[in-house]
Amino acid sequence: MDAQPDPVGEPAGSLDPRAELSEFLRTRRARLKPEDVGLPDFGRHRRVPGLRREELSQLAGVSVAYYTRLEQGNGRNVSAEVLDSIARALRLTDAEHAHLTHLAKPKLKKKQSGACAQQQQPVRPALRGLLDTMDSVPAYVSGWRTEILAWNRMAAAVFGDWGELPPQERNWARLVFLRPDYRDLFIDWEQKAIDIVCMLRMNAGRCSDDPRLASLVGELSVKSEDFRRLWATHDVKEKSFGVKRLHHPLVGDLSLQYESFRLTDGTEQALVTYHAEAGSQSEESLRLLASWGTDASRAGSSVRRTA
Repeated sequence: MDAQPDPVGEPAGSLDPRAELSEFLRTRRARLKPEDVGLPDFGRHRRVPGLRREELSQLAGVSVAYYTRLEQGNGRNVSAEVLDSIARALRLTDAEHAHLTHLAKPKLKKKQSGACAQQQQPVRPALRGLLDTMDSVPAYVSGWRTEILAWNRMAAAVFGDWGELPPQERNWARLVFLRPDYRDLFIDWEQKAIDIVCMLRMNAGRCSDDPRLASLVGELSVKSEDFRRLWATHDVKEKSFGVKRLHHPLVGDLSLQYESFRLTDGTEQALVTYHAEAGSQSEESLRLLASWGTDASRAGSSVRRTA
């Protein structure tokens, strides 16, 4: 199955890399305590949580004035070496380090992610063919705005028949934050929501000049208090692998391991697959859904809408 690019209406503005850089550094600094980084804490009153700018500057080996300019969003002339030092001082993960670089060095980011300035490219026919051959594995292709671009029959059986939705609603962020039935589908809905926001934040760093992505963030910020709360954390991470627990309306609880593979064809798309542990009840449930075919996805979608 294939979907058209996500028409979110007229593009409206873009995300401000300077403001994003400022807030990201401030929130990373706020989460650290002096004892976390080997600095003495003399019990002095702190007006704000976390490390002071001068403490972070000392750890990174840069002047307070230089770091202050960077935290105010002025990263135009910052070197990769300085960013590396600041990342180490802030104890950033690899994903956070990459995000910092994207925000501070937008010219480098644009060279690396030219696809972000374009409309979402369609899924390659060969990739759609691969999805169709995966008879027992729920799988789909997603875009950098969390669009669901293509999927196979098993993905529809597990997650619902996305083909019944208008194209603009085939988007994980909209489904998770705006659809009550998807809140019921994920047993740990909060973690799924966090994953979505972290991925959107990561991609917003890569594609801050994408007005459609900015429009999606603006829409969700208006419509969902949960999205606003999680977006304000400025947390980022790459989607890679893990376990998702679902409560399917037809077969009950499922525990599925997922793998995410970012494509290297310049489209900024990812192939995501789910599978159950061999011999588990979840494997048997997937086998049952596969035997029901398209009836499973239609019945599951109907149950979710009327629940």
